[in-house]
Amino acid sequence: MKINEKNMVSFATSATPVDREGNILFYFDRRGDKEPVGMIVLEGSTIELAEDEEQFGFQIVFHGPNNRNYALAAESQESMEQWMKALACASYDYMKLMVAELQRQLDAAEEETTTVAAPSQSPKAPPRQRHNPFNRSELHHRSQSVRSAPGRTENVSRTRITFRELHNMYGRRILTDLNEWRHTKKVSEAPLISF
Repeated sequence: MKINEKNMVSFATSATPVDREGNILFYFDRRGDKEPVGMIVLEGSTIELAEDEEQFGFQIVFHGPNNRNYALAAESQESMEQWMKALACASYDYMKLMVAELQRQLDAAEEETTTVAAPSQSPKAPPRQRHNPFNRSELHHRSQSVRSAPGRTENVSRTRITFRELHNMYGRRILTDLNEWRHTKKVSEAPLISF
């Protein structure tokens, strides 16, 4: 990832000497400074209480050889707890774990609702048998339970229309509607006063 200094400075300015943006911790020389002195990428770190340090001290610990530990202190117990929680929850690994846990809980809740809802449902009636008009034999007469469409008589012969004719008929309608829409759009966009 390429870091642009101007972009980093623009969102890293802070009223406090330390500011967290995502999984990056910026630290400043003094409160209100525009440019951070440095930054710490919090991926792979753990947050621990600093027992030897100040009263409200804690550490950012990177495990492994030649890794640095950063000692920080807060102004109060409450502030220290908030910072420790925010820093511990900043890494992408933590986010992945939270998403996986929430997905597991969602799956369990959905499974529970389906098992609870299943016994309480009333038995379903079998689907109604429908007449298929394509299953005609020469001796087959239309069932009285199937009604014909309103305004249609049984003895009217249907004229067969090819796909090309149907396509051309609807295509003409669409083109006339499109041209009418373009004309109304052109009229509405025309200047009110012409010079």
